[in-house]
Amino acid sequence: MTETVRYTYRLRPGVQAETALLAEWNRCRFLWNEAVHQQKTGLRPTLCSLSKLLTDARTRFAWLREGSQVAQQQMLRAYSQSLTHSFEVKGRGRPKFKVRKKAFPSLDYTTRGFSIRDGRLRLPDGVSIPVVWSRDLPSEPTSVRVYQDNLGHWYASFVVRREIEPVPEAEGSIGIDWGVTTTATTTDPAYDLPYLGHRRRCAAELAKAQRKMSRRHKKGSAASNGYKRAKRNSAKLHQKAANQNKHDGRIWAKSVVDNHQVIAIEDFKPKFLAKTTMARKSADAAIGAAKRELIERGTRAGRTVVMVPPAYTTMTCSNCASRNKTRLGLGMRTFRCEACGFEAGRDWNAARTILATAERIRAGIDDVRHLLPPSGDVVGAVRVRNPPASAVGNR
Repeated sequence: MTETVRYTYRLRPGVQAETALLAEWNRCRFLWNEAVHQQKTGLRPTLCSLSKLLTDARTRFAWLREGSQVAQQQMLRAYSQSLTHSFEVKGRGRPKFKVRKKAFPSLDYTTRGFSIRDGRLRLPDGVSIPVVWSRDLPSEPTSVRVYQDNLGHWYASFVVRREIEPVPEAEGSIGIDWGVTTTATTTDPAYDLPYLGHRRRCAAELAKAQRKMSRRHKKGSAASNGYKRAKRNSAKLHQKAANQNKHDGRIWAKSVVDNHQVIAIEDFKPKFLAKTTMARKSADAAIGAAKRELIERGTRAGRTVVMVPPAYTTMTCSNCASRNKTRLGLGMRTFRCEACGFEAGRDWNAARTILATAERIRAGIDDVRHLLPPSGDVVGAVRVRNPPASAVGNR
């Protein structure tokens, strides 16, 4: 069996190639903004109307005809998908205008618009870009996305098919509770993900770079080259810490998925912590990245991934299933049951409660809700209701 995945590589475009890419991006951005304008005037663009928009625009503007029709078609197709998704997912906003100074360039090409020859990515209008081939492509790519990040680096993301790697057979279950002191507390302490603090380690360098940005910023005037260099150095430090968190999260998720068949995960929204005094530390913990990686790997490996809402998991005893009447403050790190006197670490007790809730839900099919996951989640995870007071059995 095969699966569709993305293989991403670094690009090294020259000055002329980068100029051509940015020019193509501005043409595609114009079409996106035209489609947004139509939607804001009361029309709901369809693929047919978007195709007509592209034909009319290329007829009227000669500078638009200089660009790749494939990239422009894919931009409008991406807009149509984004608009459709916004109607399907409650709370998701409509597509917005792409502002030149805020939106990062991103171009999509199908097989009609790109080729790979002599180790270089060749795009329309004679654009040829060297690719840093860090690994071989498993098959011929069907499409490619060329994009630029906040550091100005260019990347090519190829869509390919590869053989599904066999996953070792596993037994047992594990419950996972998210936190800040320990990023992930599990029912088995051997699989805990500690708080690694990558951003904290580079805090001194980051503060120095930000002070340099502040000194070189003159209000009311254009940004100087010195300010741009200082801003770039600050972004590099942020990116370095994010890459370290992503790497550690992948290693941890792989170890959890390889050794457990049932994975019960607290369906925690990290955005909640962003509004508290722990915002900096929660961002450093990168709970969202670790959660997303765990769900993706577990679903791809065929494991049973159950998302348990966090409500009452901290107040419920994992020993007798009773629920305390008072909430635990964040400063209280020990859970003490008011009914049976059971005492354990706050997060470890919550992890046991999450696992017990997931096992009970799997036993009672009437209590399971198979919902379409919102944006950012992975298809295949099962979401359950809030656990009642009797959700947890003796463990």
